[in-house]
Amino acid sequence: MGGYWIWWIVAAALVGTELVTGTFYLLAIGLAAALGGVAAWLGAGLPLQFLIAGGLGVALTIAAHQWRKRQAPGEPQTSLDVGHAVQVETWNADGTARVAYRGALWDAELATLDTPRANTLYIVATRGSVLVLSDRRPAV
Repeated sequence: MGGYWIWWIVAAALVGTELVTGTFYLLAIGLAAALGGVAAWLGAGLPLQFLIAGGLGVALTIAAHQWRKRQAPGEPQTSLDVGHAVQVETWNADGTARVAYRGALWDAELATLDTPRANTLYIVATRGSVLVLSDRRPAV
């Protein structure tokens, strides 16, 4: 079996594992391994194959990291939950709360620091899996 097959098998295993994790980092390394296999298929020596795969692995991993940073949510995002009322179960010392919503307990934070701590609040946005709450129902 040619050396390029080993590169391509490793690349397929990395990409397959990536399908489970969803981070894009293994996809970058898998693509670099596949290109190392292309170099082997074209007749490059083993040191050049590793140089290509390693260099591209670093470059593609940095590119994947930069892409993920640009995709990260920074501001609250509008969701279908906006406008729904929630019941506050407990208030934490840091000002966050645990609220009952859709049959489960959720982490929540106040939209502004001057929002009064009431038993019933309204969802105005989400930040990841954290509900952002206000004492006024937003216009939906």
